[in-house]
Amino acid sequence: MEELDVEPAITNIPAASDGKHLGFAWGPGDILAYETLYMAPGAKGSGCSFIHEVRKDEDIYSPILRKLFNESHHIFVGLQTIREDLPSKNKKTQFVSISKNYRSVIRACMEELQQVAASVLVLQVSILLAIELIWNLCEVLFIDAAPAGPLLLHLLDWVRLHKGDVDEKAREVLQSESPAEHHDYWDVVVSYVLQGRFEEARQMLVKQATLQPAARNMYKLMDTLLSKMPFYNPGGTQTLTEFDVKWRHWHEEVDRCLQDNSFASNQHLEIICKILVGDEDTLLEHKELLSTWYHFLVTRLLFCHPTVKPTELHYYAQSCMTMFLDLRSVPEPLDSILLAAFEFDIHQVIKDCSIALNNWWFVAHLTDLLDHCKLLQSHNLHFGSNLREFLLLEYASGLFTHHSLWQLAVDYFDNCPEFGHVYLELQIERVPLDTERKALKVLRICEQRQMSEQVRSICKIMAMRALRNNRLGSALSWSIRAKDAAFATLISERFLQDYCARGTFSDLDLIDNLGPAMLLSDRLTFLVKYREFHKLYEENRFSEAAKLLLSLITAKIAPRSFWMTLLTDALPLLEQKECNVVVYLLLELGDMEKI
Repeated sequence: MEELDVEPAITNIPAASDGKHLGFAWGPGDILAYETLYMAPGAKGSGCSFIHEVRKDEDIYSPILRKLFNESHHIFVGLQTIREDLPSKNKKTQFVSISKNYRSVIRACMEELQQVAASVLVLQVSILLAIELIWNLCEVLFIDAAPAGPLLLHLLDWVRLHKGDVDEKAREVLQSESPAEHHDYWDVVVSYVLQGRFEEARQMLVKQATLQPAARNMYKLMDTLLSKMPFYNPGGTQTLTEFDVKWRHWHEEVDRCLQDNSFASNQHLEIICKILVGDEDTLLEHKELLSTWYHFLVTRLLFCHPTVKPTELHYYAQSCMTMFLDLRSVPEPLDSILLAAFEFDIHQVIKDCSIALNNWWFVAHLTDLLDHCKLLQSHNLHFGSNLREFLLLEYASGLFTHHSLWQLAVDYFDNCPEFGHVYLELQIERVPLDTERKALKVLRICEQRQMSEQVRSICKIMAMRALRNNRLGSALSWSIRAKDAAFATLISERFLQDYCARGTFSDLDLIDNLGPAMLLSDRLTFLVKYREFHKLYEENRFSEAAKLLLSLITAKIAPRSFWMTLLTDALPLLEQKECNVVVYLLLELGDMEKI
């Protein structure tokens, strides 16, 4: 558990008869709830206090949902690179493609969750189903913004995608010994018709017609009506007005068949005929097959208002929900969200989703996409940040509480121009630096973003940790990276002390290759130069060694405690030709001793 960044603030709840209270301690991503027991002075008692951890975004701890966060992160980053100067038509195509990519990631995670036989995951699956349903509708209405004509085609695809039980039932019927006599046969046929899947419905009706030769003409008439129903073709040459005229002629033909009692002798075919003319009572009698008010809405539009305009949707949506739902039942949050979408109230959709869903993933990514589509420009929050940035900051802050997902959050903060940098500075300090590799990763992020205070803080923490573990080389490396002269001096002292105690230097590779970094402090400079003196001596370059030793002494950067060591190092040079230099060294050391 991460350490809380502030002193726990206690919120007392009125004490029970046993004198117990409840307190809360707020952390970066979690809340600790703990029980406190107050006793009068002198009173004795025993008991233990339980601490409960309440996580804000529990979903980030699900292994399967982590794939959702990782995959969507790549899509998000790609979306931010779309150039502003692209023609709006090109951008719209890209935005629709990105929206479909998001939905494919949602569906992939949902299918993976469904394969895991665990009752705990049922809630997560239902939430992902709702998320995909809402996202798909928003894509149709807001991002693709289909006009009258294509709009109904998109809504039909939307319903078919999210009503897959028809295909499962159809497979069961077709795999039976006699499909036309299967107890679910007519349910499948009617379901196909309700979804506008007339080709599949016709194929199923053929099986029934072969069993009833006497009614063959009746089935042939129904097949003709189904095959003749016009569907608008966005890529064709037919105008919307021409399509509307053609559809009305077909509708009148179906209505005549109904008035002529052409299907009176076959209850099932008569029901299908009533559905084709859009009879509301017949549609509502098939609530079980429709299952939802929005399926009822799309079916009603298909058979009554195929050229519905986007601005008219809210009227039909409201009336269909009222007709379909029981008067005593209260609409579910999903119903309210979908209704708000049909009313083109984007901000209400986002608001309701923020309340109903259990994490910020959906609203953050959908709002970001809608903002890129220039659909949220008029909505700013009172405290400065716009809606997009507020939701991205909340989502990214939740990711930062996870041991690995915090890395994704960095890109989200980077794309919040107003407060993202400040949030990142606050959150990055809370990342536990468990290993040196992780510390380097955090450090690189800070350096790339010129976060100098955080860079120094990380380096000091790692330097102190290394020093405590007696890893002087690592400690020195971190202190140099932090540009901390005082700490570099302290570590240099430790190197010199170790040398005095053992007669050898540790971490020679580091000391030999410090280069200009040795100028960070006088003591570090002395350490490097003193090591250089030893190298010269080992290489029998006595003249150079003596001169270097002399310069170290005259520069007076050697610690006083090290003077005797320098004197000892000078003595072997008496045996060499550099005797004059050595005598001068001894005189210099003698003068320093007097000081």
